[in-house]
Amino acid sequence: MVKKIGITGQEGFLGRHLYNTLGLHTAWEIVPFKRSFFKDPKKLGDFVSQCDIIVHLAAMNRHEDPEVIYNTNVELVEVLIAACVHTGSKPHILFSSSTQEESNSRYGKSKKEGKELFINWAKHRNGKFTSLRIPNVFGPFGKPNYNSVVATFCHKIVRNEIPTVIQDNEVGLIYVNDLIQHFVNTISETSASEKIGSNSFELTIAPDYHIKVSKLLSLLNTFKKDYMEKGIFPNLANSFEKALFNTFRCYIPQNHYPVKYTQHTDPRGSFVEIARTQTSGQFSFSTTVPGITRGNHFHTRKAERFAVIKGKALIQLRKVDSEEIIDYYLDGEEPAYVDMPIWYTHNIKNIGDDELLTLFWINEPYNPDDADTFFVEV
Repeated sequence: MVKKIGITGQEGFLGRHLYNTLGLHTAWEIVPFKRSFFKDPKKLGDFVSQCDIIVHLAAMNRHEDPEVIYNTNVELVEVLIAACVHTGSKPHILFSSSTQEESNSRYGKSKKEGKELFINWAKHRNGKFTSLRIPNVFGPFGKPNYNSVVATFCHKIVRNEIPTVIQDNEVGLIYVNDLIQHFVNTISETSASEKIGSNSFELTIAPDYHIKVSKLLSLLNTFKKDYMEKGIFPNLANSFEKALFNTFRCYIPQNHYPVKYTQHTDPRGSFVEIARTQTSGQFSFSTTVPGITRGNHFHTRKAERFAVIKGKALIQLRKVDSEEIIDYYLDGEEPAYVDMPIWYTHNIKNIGDDELLTLFWINEPYNPDDADTFFVEV
């Protein structure tokens, strides 16, 4: 039986990643949610009535007035519970709480009180509730000056701004893909949660990485110097640095590509260096006849480069939860490359009259048992 899952905060940082990840599985059907539902009791009631599982992510993280944060977050929980009570719905509610629960901040207090409200609902209404206490999260598409210091640093660095380290503390971080897997495991009922009340459970998620803010900034500056300015891929063997690099790449402005190669020509012909890397990977090439399109797939962790060295090509990218298509036109007369961000479906089409010759580099050799390749039309 296919379970129906609703995600409040579906359009936020975590919500988009969870929505996109669940969409890769056939065992679940996602019930669409809009922020406006919180102001419309009928639509919110219809929403909760359809859901077997509700992941409550909607929340306010920052505001100049801490009381607005507290009141907003508690009210969102109260309204959601009221809709469940009014319709007699008893979904399994997953709550994105925070390791700041025990702090004196109004944000932390709002999370603690929200959890207590859900525990009370589960006890008296025979529902089911799981609280996930999450640490600081980073990953692609985070909002700068809001979601994480990583998002803020990336946004500034790619725009040649100089980030400021106010306190050089050590921060505990979890990559968004890894956090989403905890939600998936909880939805699948395979996580090891602790019972905290009648029909209520809690999963405390520890940070996977610890790093000083200055070291974090240094790594990101190195990515800019080596990758953006010289086209060199870093060593992607370290899981944290690979996650940080994939995050960094998603903040690079669209007009950075296509990047033209330096072509060395002499009487024998020409020489072009396609990619310089500090990591392993797979190099390959393809020939494509006029009018044919290759690709139409995306990756969630792989770094990939398309280099056109002969013929005319149109490379297209589209973020999987967006309708905006990015077009890049490349010509082998001026060899150039485009790198593929994660969560962007992409293709390449021969738009010329002659054969197209494309070289490819990807940081992982193809493994049919773990391909990380999902086919979606651009």
